[in-house]
Amino acid sequence: MPELPEVHTTVTQLKKEILNLNITDSWSGYDSSYYLGKPNIKDRNYFKFFKNKVVGQKILGISRLGKNIIVELKEGYLVIHMKMTGHLLLGHYRITNKKDQKVLPEKWQNEHWVPDESKLSGLWDPFNRRIRFTISLSDKRTLVLSDVRKFANVRWVLNLSDDPSLKLLGPDMLGINYKKFKERIMLKPNGLIKTVLLNQEVLAGIGNIYSDEALYLAGIHPESRVQKLPSDKSEKLFKSLKTVLEKGVKLKGDSTSDYRQPNGQPGNFQHHHRVYRRKKEKCLEKKCSGRIQRKVVQGRSAHFCEKHQKMF
Repeated sequence: MPELPEVHTTVTQLKKEILNLNITDSWSGYDSSYYLGKPNIKDRNYFKFFKNKVVGQKILGISRLGKNIIVELKEGYLVIHMKMTGHLLLGHYRITNKKDQKVLPEKWQNEHWVPDESKLSGLWDPFNRRIRFTISLSDKRTLVLSDVRKFANVRWVLNLSDDPSLKLLGPDMLGINYKKFKERIMLKPNGLIKTVLLNQEVLAGIGNIYSDEALYLAGIHPESRVQKLPSDKSEKLFKSLKTVLEKGVKLKGDSTSDYRQPNGQPGNFQHHHRVYRRKKEKCLEKKCSGRIQRKVVQGRSAHFCEKHQKMF
């Protein structure tokens, strides 16, 4: 799932590219009976309403709330949550035809939208091909959402304060001090620290990869109880979270899975993992003889060192 650094990277890059452009059209390939009557473009009737609201509007700003990308329009806002496999791309695109099936790269055959750019463009990365939603812009480029598993959520809201899901978000991890951090995690005193960090109602923006990396740096076992963490350990965890999230931003996100930057290129944080997806490998901590273990903790995978990450 795209996390805070990936969303931050997307917002930063799009700010440079699409501010003050007008939306000239929109298309959606989503169609799910599960979303009937819900404010999500996967409901075809809602998409008609959505399209009517956004086409013709100017893009005035782009920001984020936790893992949500917020596009400010002259009237209202687009709220985009990329979920597990979604990412936004920007470039020149076109709709395919039957003749294309003979000349397109094999993995792109049968796709509805393809990049209308040089084959050297990062947009041709195979991870960028499952395009489910597009916004045509007045400079002739297209903002597209690639979403392999169709989990992404896109909607239009008049006021952000009226959106139920945004109201539930906890404070952004990169915008708080230690006192606030301690206060937030103590809302779940009996919770497992790994699970509490992933709870977006407690703290917004922390995901699976960065929680594993931060707990590793702090020397805390993912199944430790929040209320049992010593003060020095909870403070070290706070600093470790800041460190790994800021590093993720600097390295333009993690592309272990599907995430790509808006230009189609992968991020680089995946080359700096100390624990995530290193199962059975030697711990990289100095003077530690442990090996990395993987365990499912309340439905989410957790990677940790069997030796220096202590259980509290």
